Amino acid sequence: MDFKNFSLLIIAGGKSSRLGIDKRFVEVGGVGLLENTLRKVSAEDFAEIFLCVEENLPALEILSEKFGAKILVDEVKNSGPMAGLAIGLANIKTNWALAVSADMPFFDFKMLSPLAEKFSTQALIPIVGGRFQPLAAFYRRELAEIFFKELSIGQRKIFAAIKKVPHEFVELSCEEIFFNVNTPADLRLARGRAENISRTTPIISIVAPESGTGKTTFIERLIKIFAAQKISVGVIKSDAHGFNLDVEGKDSYKFQAVGAKSVAVISPDGYFMIERVENQNFLSVADKMSGVDLILTESRTKNICPTISLWRGRGEVIKNEKIAAIFTSKPEKSDDIYQFDINDLESAEKICKFLAGFTQCCRFLVRNFRTEFPALKN
Repeated sequence: MDFKNFSLLIIAGGKSSRLGIDKRFVEVGGVGLLENTLRKVSAEDFAEIFLCVEENLPALEILSEKFGAKILVDEVKNSGPMAGLAIGLANIKTNWALAVSADMPFFDFKMLSPLAEKFSTQALIPIVGGRFQPLAAFYRRELAEIFFKELSIGQRKIFAAIKKVPHEFVELSCEEIFFNVNTPADLRLARGRAENISRTTPIISIVAPESGTGKTTFIERLIKIFAAQKISVGVIKSDAHGFNLDVEGKDSYKFQAVGAKSVAVISPDGYFMIERVENQNFLSVADKMSGVDLILTESRTKNICPTISLWRGRGEVIKNEKIAAIFTSKPEKSDDIYQFDINDLESAEKICKFLAGFTQCCRFLVRNFRTEFPALKN
């Protein structure tokens, strides 16, 4: 299924009030969010592409020209995404448009393409993890009039217009695909996930400011959870004081003692290797791990992105730019970084799966709003 009979509306107003900077140009995985969306669009076959913004900028002109999009500026200012939907639907030549937000770094158009033939209404909106996704939804062009009418009376909520016309919802299970960047905390998670997507095997570092915080216990608990789900986990432990696995008198010890650079011991159950290098490279060691789906590494303060920081009242909590989330004995609500109770294993599992780049199977079930979701009518 392709999108050749659909227009695309990229809703990219530019306010970014919670993030504090224009998120359209914030980089995740080395690419700006808006450019990332446009790159994905270029691989699809939309009839036309519109970039719906509140104000035009030279940087937007450059991107629109590069990717063949037409810029549409909101007619009704300071009115949020509904203004972008209104101006976009008023300008499309096709009967239908797919509207997407520019702040979803992991969005996959192929997840929605099967839905293009599954409905005969005026709007089809996904529900993911119990949340509505009106900026990853299909709309009929006739809705432009409805949106403009709502805006004229000061109404900015998209569902105030949607509930007045025939519409359907589709329930999806792939939450990570719809993850959007609204806050600095979201940005930390997105950058961590993007880092792992680029790797052969995902890596998550577990750090703490002092020993005795519970890094080993935290990792042990995660391993048990993932093992029960048939997810293979490898662990790399960092030791600044050096180590020696061998016992004096063993042949492998003797080989090292006389200057062997690398010694390996092989058995029917596996092998281990000790290699002397001046500048150990964590990623090169990780690449040698075979048959694992995820690598967890434990260290005091050294870490690679993405990192989970543990804190239990000892030392100063680590919050550098590599930290994706904090698990602490005193979690606080913050837009800067997500914090969870240090014993909240359900959240730990979910965060690790997200940071690892794991993708859940995307299933859908179309449901009629009025008959299946009566509690949402108001």
